[in-house]
Order: sequence, then C-alpha cells, then structure tokens
Amino acid sequence: MARDDVTGKPSSAAGGWGALKSVGRHLMGSRAPLSGAQTMLRANQPDGFDCPGCAWGDPEHGSSFEFCENGVKAVAWEATRDRVTPEFFAAHTVTELRGWSDHDLEYQGRLTHPLRYDAATDRYLPVDWDTAFGEIGAALKALPHPDAAEFYTSGRASNEAAFLYQAFVRLFGTNNFPDCSNMCHEASGVALSAAIGIGKGTVLLEDFELADAIFVVGQNPGTNHPRMLADLRRATARGARVVAVNPLKEKGLKRFADPQDKLEMIQGGSRPTSTDFLCPRLGGDMALFRGMAKLVFAAEDRAQAEGRPPVLDHAFIAAHTEGLADWRAEVEATGWSEIEAQSGLSRDEIAHAAGIYMEADRVILTWAMGITQHRHSVATIREMTNLMFLRGNIGRPGAGLCPVRGHSNVQGDRTVGINEKPAAAFLDAMERELGVPMPRAPGHNVLGAIGAMLDGSAKAFVALGGNFARATPDSALIAAAMMRLDLTVNIATKLNHGHLLPGRASYILPCLGRTEIDRNAAGDRQIVSVEDSMGMVHGSGGINLPAAPGLRSEIAIVAGIAAATVGSQVLDWDALAQDHDAIRDMIARVLPDFGDFNTTLRRPRGFRLRNRAAERIWTTPSGRAVFDARPLPEATEWQQAAGQAGTFVLQTFRSHDQYNTTIYGMDDRYRGVFRERRVVFMHPGDIARLGLEPGARVTLRGLHEDGVERVVEGFRLVSHDIPTGCIAGYYPELNALVPHGLFGEQSHTPVSKSVLVRVEAA
Repeated sequence: MARDDVTGKPSSAAGGWGALKSVGRHLMGSRAPLSGAQTMLRANQPDGFDCPGCAWGDPEHGSSFEFCENGVKAVAWEATRDRVTPEFFAAHTVTELRGWSDHDLEYQGRLTHPLRYDAATDRYLPVDWDTAFGEIGAALKALPHPDAAEFYTSGRASNEAAFLYQAFVRLFGTNNFPDCSNMCHEASGVALSAAIGIGKGTVLLEDFELADAIFVVGQNPGTNHPRMLADLRRATARGARVVAVNPLKEKGLKRFADPQDKLEMIQGGSRPTSTDFLCPRLGGDMALFRGMAKLVFAAEDRAQAEGRPPVLDHAFIAAHTEGLADWRAEVEATGWSEIEAQSGLSRDEIAHAAGIYMEADRVILTWAMGITQHRHSVATIREMTNLMFLRGNIGRPGAGLCPVRGHSNVQGDRTVGINEKPAAAFLDAMERELGVPMPRAPGHNVLGAIGAMLDGSAKAFVALGGNFARATPDSALIAAAMMRLDLTVNIATKLNHGHLLPGRASYILPCLGRTEIDRNAAGDRQIVSVEDSMGMVHGSGGINLPAAPGLRSEIAIVAGIAAATVGSQVLDWDALAQDHDAIRDMIARVLPDFGDFNTTLRRPRGFRLRNRAAERIWTTPSGRAVFDARPLPEATEWQQAAGQAGTFVLQTFRSHDQYNTTIYGMDDRYRGVFRERRVVFMHPGDIARLGLEPGARVTLRGLHEDGVERVVEGFRLVSHDIPTGCIAGYYPELNALVPHGLFGEQSHTPVSKSVLVRVEAA
C-alpha cells in the first residue's frame, strides 16, 4: 500500500492531503505560485479558460474550485516563468538534447521564438515568422503530391484551430489526418457509429446523478480524469451501485478523499467510489459482458415461464433495434468454460455483476483505453452496447453510454473535421462553403502515416501540438523514420522529443497556451471553444499575459502556413485569424448542429451539440440501433501467453504524475512508486515463479514476429495486485515494445493493452 505523502502512513484513498500537497508543490514549482493560484480560480469559469487537462464534463461554470490535481499540474506546467530561448539552443545541440528525459525537456519552460534547424551546427536557430511561413509553404508546394505530407493533430487544439487546419489541408489536396484519437478512442467511434449512428456517448453529467448502477470499465479516473471521482462518490453515497471493472484495483476506483471537503480533510476521512470490483484478465472484458448477457437471457426465460414481469425491455427492442436473434444465438452458443477461461472471472462473479445490471432501472456504462487498445476492442464495445440495448438503457435520463476521452478537445477536433475518412455530407458542405472541390480519397490515420514514413512515401510531417514520436508505438522505428523526412514542423508550447528528430528542414513554431490572452490587431480579446466527453461545447479565453511578446495563437500559425502554401484566394486566412467569430460562423454553416454558435458559446455553460442517439433517433443505414453478433476472440493474448514460462501480456498506462506524454514528475503516488519510472508491475506469485524478488531488474523482449527486435532493459519489478500472467508499466518508456503492425480490428488503434513479452532477469 502506498504511503501518504504528508503523514508517511499508508493511504487507501485517492485525493486527500496527498493531492493538496501535490497541488502546492506544482504551483510553487511553476516559479509563479501566486499567479498560478489566481489562474486556477478562473479555470472552467464563464469568463475564464477551459481546463487544458482531461475532457470530463463540468457540472456548471460557476464553482471557484471546478478543477482537480491534474488541472493544476497542467496549468502550472504551462504558466511557468521558465523560458526556452534562442540562448538555450545556442548552449545545447539537438543530439545532446535527445539524451534528456521527457520530464527534463519540458521542465525547461516555454518556447519563445520560432526556430529553424541548422544541420551544420546541429542546433535550432531563431527565424522570423514570415520567413518560416514562406519556407514551410515552399517546401510543401515542392512535394511530389499532397499525399506525401502528413498533418497530425493533438486533442489540445481548439475547435477553431482544428477547423481551420482541416480546411487548409483539404485545400492543399489531402485527407492525411493522423490524429491522437487514432491511438485512444478510435474503437469507440467505430463501434458506436455502427451500433447507434454516432461515434460519441449519449449521457450528460447530470445522468450520473440519476443512475441506479454505473459500470466503470477499463479506466483509472484517479489518475486520468480525477473530477470523475467526485461524481462516483456522490453516486455511491445516494445508494447507487458502482461496479469497477479493471485488472488493477486502482485507488481512485475504491475510495476518494475530496480535497474540497474541509471537514473530511480535517478528520482524515474518505468515501467509497465503488461498491463492487471485478478484475478480469487483460482482454477478457468481452467475455465478461458475454457472460452477463447469457445470464440476462436466462433470467428472461425464467420470468416468462413463471409469469413474472419481463427482464428485457421488449418495447424498446421492438421499436428501436434489429439483429437481436442473431446475437442471442451467438450468446447461447458460447459455453461457460470459454467465458470463464477468457475473462479470468468465475461464473459467480459474473452472475453478481449481471444481478446488479438487472436490478437497476437506469444504468450507465462508461469506459476508456483499457477497453479500446486491444485487437478486439470494437467487438468488445459492440458487446457492451448489446447488453445496454436489452433493457433500453440508452436514450433516457440516468442511463446511457459514456466513453471518457483523454485530452480536453480530442472529441471536438473530430467533430469539426479532423478525420482521415470524412463523411461525404461533410465534404459536400465544405464544397458549398468554399466553392471548390475537396479531396475524396481516404487519407492516412496514425498507423497509415507510420507506414508511409517507413516506406519513404511520406516526405513531410506537420504537427498541430502533441508529441507524435513518443505517443506512437515502435518508438525507435518512428524516430529514425522522422529524421529521414524532407520537412518537419511542430506547433508547440514546450520542447519535447518529437522536436529533436529533425528532417532535412525542420521548424518549431511556439504558440500561446490555453491560459494566455489572445488579442487581435485591434486589441480585442479572442476566445476559442472545446467539446468535452458529454458533447458540451464550452468557451475558453486566456487570462494571463503571453509567455513571450512574439507568440502567436495556434489559429494564427495555421493561417500563416496556409496563406503561404495555398494562397488566400479561397479563404482570407489573415481575416479569419483576426476574428474567431468568423471561423465559428463558418463552422455553423458547414455543421448546422452548432446553430447560433457565437451566441450559445457565450452562455455560462456553453451548449450541447445535438445527439440523436440520446433522442433515440438512430442514424444507421437501417434507422435502427444494431445488435452485433460475433464470436469471442479465438484466444486473447493472455491465453496465448499461458503456459509459456516467462511470457506475459503487457499493458502500458500513465503514472499519476503524467498526462499523456507529458511527465510532470517521477512519482506515482497511488501505486507507491517514487522517483522512478522504469518499473514493471507484476503479481507476487509471478515474480516468485521467475525465481526473482521484488526490486529485481529485468529485461523485456517483445514477441511480435515481424523480424524487428524490441527490447527494453533495466526495469525494476514492483509487486502489485494484478492478475497472474498480466504485467503493466508506463508509456512512453514501454512504447518501444508495442508493434505498429499489430492493431485493433476495424479501429487500427495500437494494441497498447495487450502486448506479448518475455521477462528475463537482467
């Protein structure tokens, strides 16, 4: 059990004094403690900025404390007074900086000047904005064809920046949009689009106040979206059942001490965030839900035979769905021995979960990357959705589906057009708006972009935020491929490893952060918008002075590159950069669901985009919600590893002191790991079977048979409560073991939660 950072005693809950101490440490560490604290008071407020952390919804933009430990880290990290100036690059070569850790690179502070790589000195040198834009535009126009360029987007980008970006790239002539969503929730979008006609969840935050049961599957809110913990604990306090389904019994999934509850903090108390816990093996979730469905059907048969009220919602099924008979046949054909072997759970455990589901009138099912990063992720989400159809748990208050996104606007970027396979209706609307044809051929997602880099057909890479090289699988291969490109461009607030893999020409373009004031030439303060996991669109306006006088917004940088590349005959890029309202007017014309965008955005809580599935309107080909019938996987990675000495299935995840690839510190408070990241979490029995002791150093070898050797060395074994045969460790350090050639069926998402590896004594 991890110690409490304040008392030194074991802690059993997330939050509490440890969270408050962490908040204080990060505010002080920003070198701007007073301004950092004042900044946090304007997070998620009507006249402030939207938190740049996670995409969990806000109950209202009115509480002075509607933020969490993660939000403080993100804001303090951005609001630091440290600066990475041209003098910094004069003192350090790119080769030297590549040897620095992820944490140390970003800890240096905010980028201040546009930079161009000079191969002769192996350094980045300052360049003026107009020269940078002109040279980038010339390099893009010199490519053999538009599809030779890859245009990456991070979920940090605003709706306005993302919309302008996709307009520029499509005017350039390609749909190559590798996007951070390709690496996380792509399976959710694919599965839900097929099942209910929209690739988003169906609930609002208020639905968590009404649900009788909430299934929290494959996610760790204590680390990834801490504000969710308060909603889960309120649910348990009013008597709802909260069922946590996760291979690791993470602290946030058990108890939470609310740092905003003064009495609780004084008394040292905490309250439960779940009432029940299931620990399936990695990849075993589909089998769990198949078993639950099998029990629901059996209960329905008994109810009919005994003349009792039905278990199924026959009215919903008849009026709104298709395909039940085929799926039920598949469920009946699946034996209990297969279900138990694949899930790693007993029939009794599955029956307990099924009983909770059947006893609840209103159920929410929420999930994250523990579900979406497997080979059979789409099938698993379809199975989960099938179960929710049985009792009509979609499209009514207190019930529904809730994929929890990661970065603050990853969902919004997709909504406004960052999509390598855009819908024909969207392209039609863009053509009506711009008066010119749009490219129609599907472009590259992340894995497509990686393949193009590796085979040499990709020549240029432009990144609107993010750290592509560290977020992707097969880190070493990707790094080498990026350095063979003709052009790399990174729009960023801080230095990261992706910037240190320059192509023949390479630029770093520093931008304003979410917390900083963006004024146009007339001096007017501009705002942007983001969309959270519940489809709520919020306004965001910075309140701090820019980190450096010459910084430009992401929108202005995109506009500058676009003008230099495709010209301003179709769109007046400079005018759009000067007036974000004009961009929103354009978005609303292309996407009518945004309505009177500029008016509704300025409401205190923003507005919700229309969600037809939440209204029980299914925009599927048949106009109905669709049951999906398919067998369980023939064998999960755990089943492939079973019986092979020293072979395990690995999942990568975040430490508590990081967000995506940003490493805030070296501690993982909730898992009891301090000042270290090169660790592997393993069941104590598995450690003993290897003939090792906790703390031993090991080597991990990837077992994907494609001729590529994947090895990481010097990782320390940490004894942990995790199913036997399963191990876990942090990304990006372990991304080197994730093969880019193994990905989710239909989703093409890297299988970062099911990697076969061999563990050997170092």
